[in-house]
Amino acid sequence: MMSKSKYSESGQEIYRHEERTTPFQLATGDEATIDLITAHIEKHIGVVDFIFHEIISDTVHIDVLRVPPTKERNYYTLVTCGMSTLPMTVPPGAEKFRFAELLICLPADWPMTEETYSLPENYWPIEWLKTLARLPHEYNSWLYAGHTIPNGDPEKPFAGNTLLSGVMLTLPSLAEDASAFFNLRASDEKEVHFFCVVPLYSEEMEFKLKKGAEALLEKHDEEGITVLLDIGRKNVCKKSIFGFFKK
Repeated sequence: MMSKSKYSESGQEIYRHEERTTPFQLATGDEATIDLITAHIEKHIGVVDFIFHEIISDTVHIDVLRVPPTKERNYYTLVTCGMSTLPMTVPPGAEKFRFAELLICLPADWPMTEETYSLPENYWPIEWLKTLARLPHEYNSWLYAGHTIPNGDPEKPFAGNTLLSGVMLTLPSLAEDASAFFNLRASDEKEVHFFCVVPLYSEEMEFKLKKGAEALLEKHDEEGITVLLDIGRKNVCKKSIFGFFKK
């Protein structure tokens, strides 16, 4: 269940996801959806070489499609497939954005063997793609560019190898034609939009709530930080012992 609690200093609504009350709802995959999204990814990003199939699904069936590193794009691209099976509960005026899928970009040396998936420090990006893709359907909510979601309340690091502890959604920027990749016309009534998942530090999420997503992205741009995951990257909003932001 979702409840609206207050507005942030930047004027954005803050939602609290309360304990879920709906029972488990078994969901199955849709081959047509997989084929459609795979074709869209391969047109704009690259060849899908592997699919992380979900065995048992609650509410929506979420698979994760993988595009391996190439000479042109030396990183993994992981994209959800199934989040757009159901519409999100969007506010008035945002009906165009009821359907979405998510992606995250991982370094080319990210562990991608079956043995390494059992380690939380390797699997958390995939786990979070699935968690985020299911979240709006479990809590009658929605996700859009600029939304931030902490890892718990209070938030905690995703794994022992990083201090990143939340995410923000942004528009895709690493595709050759980002605007074309952002929109997938599935039918006359259905348009699917793709958003990047960018992990953040606690201080960055706090800054975003106070100053807004654009202000945080400007700080990232100044430091050369992109949507490509770097588990040890600079925290652009970390304060010094004197209370000032480090430069």
